[in-house]
Amino acid sequence: MQAIGQLTGGIAHDFNNLLAVIMGNLELLHEQLTAQPRLHELAQQALKAVDRGTHLTRRLLAFSRHQPLLAQSTDLNKLVFGMLELMRRTLGATIHIHTALAEELPPTLVDPDQLESALLNLVINARDAMPRGGELTLKTADVLIEEEYAAQQADMQPGRYVMLVVGDTGLGMTPQVLERAFEPFFTTKETGKGSGLGLSMVYGLVKQSGGHIVIQSQPGQGTQIKLYLPMVKGPVPAMAEPHPADGSIQGQGETILVVEDDAEVRLFAVNALRGLGYQTVQAADAAIALQLLETTPEIALLFTDIVMPGQMDGVKLATEAQRRYPDLPVLYTSGYTEHALIGNGHQVEGVDVLLKPYRKADLGKKIRLLLGG
Repeated sequence: MQAIGQLTGGIAHDFNNLLAVIMGNLELLHEQLTAQPRLHELAQQALKAVDRGTHLTRRLLAFSRHQPLLAQSTDLNKLVFGMLELMRRTLGATIHIHTALAEELPPTLVDPDQLESALLNLVINARDAMPRGGELTLKTADVLIEEEYAAQQADMQPGRYVMLVVGDTGLGMTPQVLERAFEPFFTTKETGKGSGLGLSMVYGLVKQSGGHIVIQSQPGQGTQIKLYLPMVKGPVPAMAEPHPADGSIQGQGETILVVEDDAEVRLFAVNALRGLGYQTVQAADAAIALQLLETTPEIALLFTDIVMPGQMDGVKLATEAQRRYPDLPVLYTSGYTEHALIGNGHQVEGVDVLLKPYRKADLGKKIRLLLGG
């Protein structure tokens, strides 16, 4: 599984850089073809294909544990409650939802958007396992994992966890299917009905978050999937950050330092920023970027790729830049992190990451937020 993860992560990283260039240039072309409806529509169809490719690579990165995670203290009960209506619409009238959510549940450190996506994948799998209807159970609990139990599991540490259980009364899995359930592209569904990436994406997210996942299933007796997520102490901040209105994403002539080792990706970022009303300076590595920061005092924001060659990656560059210029906002971009945003075994909270490939409008929104709207 580790070897497959390394392979899929590397492939997804390279494809994300390619998709970033394709998406960026298609989007700029799309904007210029509004007066030619036929060509405008062709560009739109190509952008939709890029979006599908983006979705695929992100699921591969999730399995390989290389996706950039925006981890924060998350109220798991609140997240489940917030998704109940969507789950009901997804499951249909023949499947009843039963909830057993623990009171005073401690917060967990996880990326809430990614966890919502993972939970929806589990709900869809449960629906497909209950073609004649049944019951979906959602349970949360504060659990203590003893050393004896942890030793029986792969890569599980003893201690306290926040547990989320997703159970169904469906068809269940045979031992042969259960053994391969987390493999990417393995599916028991008909061709065209599933990619085989749903459970592998959930597996990668939980593992990258420092947790553990267990499946219990028997043919004819349904399935229980238990997600053990790391527990954190302290208050739970609001999960969603406010987004500015579309009309406020234009820049006001501020200077942005773009740091990206891939020349084509860097060119797109520079063109997109100029189209949004910003001035730009650019660097291919951290050393040049630090020189530009010293000689260009008007730089208002550092926009840097995370994974770069050499001794100083994007995270180390940002750390050094903010040591020298404490008020400098930083926006990271990446299609692959290899734990770059994880320090001392814990994910870093409060960082801003724009996932590759990204849309011009998403870039504009992130920068306006960081520059104070």
